[in-house]
Amino acid sequence: MTIGAAVLLTPGAAGPPDSGVILVIPPPAVTAAGMPLAMTGCVCQVINSLTGVPYPLVVSTGGSAAVRVSGKALLRVGDLITLPGAVLSIIGPPAATFVVDQTP
Repeated sequence: MTIGAAVLLTPGAAGPPDSGVILVIPPPAVTAAGMPLAMTGCVCQVINSLTGVPYPLVVSTGGSAAVRVSGKALLRVGDLITLPGAVLSIIGPPAATFVVDQTP
């Protein structure tokens, strides 16, 4: 995953799912095909589906159990990240299709 990858938060802040994108990937920067890879600690900008108001969401848990950089887990297409009262789905597209991690 990289900057601009789509995410979906279910349920959203007002009930129906909220959609958004990965907006900020803090250091350390690891790249694939020149794109920074998203890890825990990245910030998503999510749009409230009822009001249209954007809000930030920090991905603090989840991701790969095997691939870590400075203790931060790599985020992958299809990851379902459990947050208090919601689930964040990482939709995609991936930063590079040749980076494959199929661990839980």
